[in-house]
Amino acid sequence: MKILKRMLIGLLSLLVLIIVLAYLMPNHYGVIRSIQIQASPDKIYPLIASPKEWKKWSVWNQRDPKMEILFSGPETGAGASWDWKSESQGNGGMKLTKVAENQVINYELHFEDMGKPSKGALTLEPEGTSTKVTWSMVGSSEGNFMMKLFAPFMDKMVGPDFEDGLKNLKAVAEKK
Repeated sequence: MKILKRMLIGLLSLLVLIIVLAYLMPNHYGVIRSIQIQASPDKIYPLIASPKEWKKWSVWNQRDPKMEILFSGPETGAGASWDWKSESQGNGGMKLTKVAENQVINYELHFEDMGKPSKGALTLEPEGTSTKVTWSMVGSSEGNFMMKLFAPFMDKMVGPDFEDGLKNLKAVAEKK
């Protein structure tokens, strides 16, 4: 009986420690990755400014070919959006919020039960005959306990997906 009591106290202590550590963690997270693409911004921009084009290079779409996608708004540019349902990638949506042709797209990304939406951007910077493409995302875990636990690891969790997505974007853009 003493062993069971000690185990229970130990388990409760561990749970309290996890909760305290989660509340001490920062509320904000960020992810940023870049790649050099041997193509001009006007060749890359259509691939990022149209939600339907993301299927050609986004790792999330490629991981789940059965992903259900519902597009809405304009075909391209600000207001273009899509929502998805996926057993392996989660349910969520993305909306392009602001664009500057051949320069940048800004978006808002949300996942079911993950709290506040993240804000992201894909920025195109011409450099001679190539373009530096930077993919960034920032968000807040404020008010969502589960996100507070994930926030410190977002760069390690999402960063590789950004890297792979940028490599795919490079392959598609350089092939055109």
